[in-house]
Amino acid sequence: EVQLVESGGGLVQPGGSLRLSCAASGFTFDDYAMSWVRQAPGKGLEWVSTIMWNGYITYYAESMKGRFTISRDNAKNTLYLQMNSLKSEDTAVYYCAKIRSDWYDYWGQGTQVTVSS
Repeated sequence: EVQLVESGGGLVQPGGSLRLSCAASGFTFDDYAMSWVRQAPGKGLEWVSTIMWNGYITYYAESMKGRFTISRDNAKNTLYLQMNSLKSEDTAVYYCAKIRSDWYDYWGQGTQVTVSS
């Protein structure tokens, strides 16, 4: 069974940093592009970033460019999201997602990120 387990969330002050991790299992990790998506309280899902299977090509939502960095360690079956210069607007549950046929077919349980002074 495909499993995606996010970790690394928590409370951070504005301007601070966090690194999220997503441990993947149950599939050939390096065959698939992966994404981070988030859901702020009372809002819908928002795409954050995508990384191709080999880690060489990445995509970011406009509001994350220059602040967030997606990466992966295929040897460890782990996806990362380095978040810098965090804003209160970044408060959300962050999910990692496996991509198949240009859509997300599996999701993790999410990890809460709260940006507050």
